[in-house]
Amino acid sequence: MGSASLPPGRGGADERRLLKLFRALEAADRETLLAFAAFLAAREPSAPAAARAPEPLARPAQESVVAAIRRLSQTYPMLERGPLLGEASSLMSAHLLQGRAAADVIDELEALFARYYAAYRDTFSDDRP
Repeated sequence: MGSASLPPGRGGADERRLLKLFRALEAADRETLLAFAAFLAAREPSAPAAARAPEPLARPAQESVVAAIRRLSQTYPMLERGPLLGEASSLMSAHLLQGRAAADVIDELEALFARYYAAYRDTFSDDRP
């Protein structure tokens, strides 16, 4: 079995903790952990078999950065909010504190959400049990 790794800065605290513990194990124990994780995933009825599609909402002509974040959160409800909103807040700060144009920040927010969605969608194309 190939070992999976999380991209830097991605994944929640539980994922990072699990990866740290996984890396500390010997090969045989890693296989046992992977087998147990596969068992748990197989019995989990709420795990989607395929990526959910976005639910696009039209971008209004005059939209605030906060409204854009709300709209994009509704468009991509399947995405984990933690790391995504951390990056989104940096963009919002650039708008509020550095005076970047709202339209430019919203363009970057749309690209950010699309990038996170692509990573989410890619998790469904990896080898799954």
